[in-house]
Amino acid sequence: MSEITIKVKDISKEYRIGETNEFRTMRENITKAVSGGMKKLFSGFDRNGNNPRAVKQIEQKENFFWSLKDVSFNVSHGEIVGIVGRNGAGKSTLLKIITGITEPTEGRIDIYGRIASLLEVGTGFHLELTGRENIYLNGAILGMKKREINRKFDEILDFSEVEQFIDTPVKYYSSGMRVRLGFSVAAHLEPEILLIDEVLAVGDAAFQKKCLGKLNNVAASEGRTVLFVSHDMTAILSLCQRAVLLESGQLVAEGSTDEIVQTYMQSLNTTYDTPLEDRLDRYGDKSVMVKSLRMENVESGKPIKSGSNFKIVVEYASDKPVRYPKIIIKIRDFRTRMNIVRLDSEVKSGLPELLPASGKITCVIEDLYVTPGRCAVDIEFIRGITSADRIEHAGYFDVETEDVYGSGKLPTREQSVYLPKYDWEIV
Repeated sequence: MSEITIKVKDISKEYRIGETNEFRTMRENITKAVSGGMKKLFSGFDRNGNNPRAVKQIEQKENFFWSLKDVSFNVSHGEIVGIVGRNGAGKSTLLKIITGITEPTEGRIDIYGRIASLLEVGTGFHLELTGRENIYLNGAILGMKKREINRKFDEILDFSEVEQFIDTPVKYYSSGMRVRLGFSVAAHLEPEILLIDEVLAVGDAAFQKKCLGKLNNVAASEGRTVLFVSHDMTAILSLCQRAVLLESGQLVAEGSTDEIVQTYMQSLNTTYDTPLEDRLDRYGDKSVMVKSLRMENVESGKPIKSGSNFKIVVEYASDKPVRYPKIIIKIRDFRTRMNIVRLDSEVKSGLPELLPASGKITCVIEDLYVTPGRCAVDIEFIRGITSADRIEHAGYFDVETEDVYGSGKLPTREQSVYLPKYDWEIV
């Protein structure tokens, strides 16, 4: 039996939506704690110490979700294992837990070896230091002596192709240059375990091919262990001997790469059909009720990708014909709730003055050029000037990656939402 290098045991990670990381000084923390405690202690009491009013305690339910839930698998020494799944499946969260960037809520991970990771552009770099200084810094973090780094330095520099800027502070590097140097450092400074996230997609096609060749070499010739996250199934198939499939934070399958990729491709929902009849968190006078939402590619059977034409089908019901109907649909980023698109039937007319008491209405969105990621859908059905039914987060859909610009590169959802068509000219 092969020696185990990574042992993931019942890993779960819980997040609270809307939680922010707020940093305070010790004085601020003490002041906040004391003042908060005093307010809580004396709230509801008058000047004589009496509490004449009964205070009704309202249970507040925090909005939590599990990014990962009970994930377990092992990785053997020298294996290249692919991690696949849709946007939001928990792939990046898993790698961050393995590297120690974040801690799991439950479970444990045993690591047998020295880890280097490339999870985000510039991860592990000190932006004020030069490229040269960062190479030595990363080597020191990995526990290497200066003479070992010296021995690898020229090889790192040659692979990264940033020799001209090696003594320039990294904060002035482009994202592509940071990826080049970051991958070169991670691959050449002899870690036993190498973790690579989707970040390689930032580089150009030639450099991606060069990186994949290097990954093959470090695993086959040097006996390194590699965990590789990518939406590029061609890269997963060519590089990985084994793969695991994550879905909604859970491990749903693991095995040979061919089997897992096939399972993943078959699992890609091309239709997002959300029944809404049982939803209680809705607003309005209920004279019209939205029964369901369905989001799908106009070309039936295909996933929604950047640049796709897709449609939203609204099923509704009322006790009588609906006079002067209006529908507003908001498409937001699933994680941040940032507005992406607002679809208003009054702004772009298309509904008649009178609708039947029940039926379906379709809105077709042409050329949805937005960055890959999960989108949430809010809907409001208005009758005349009265809000009849409003449901926030009524459904969701995933925008899959598409090579919109033909360069193999796209910004992330954090960097940009829209993917406009544009050209550069020299005048």
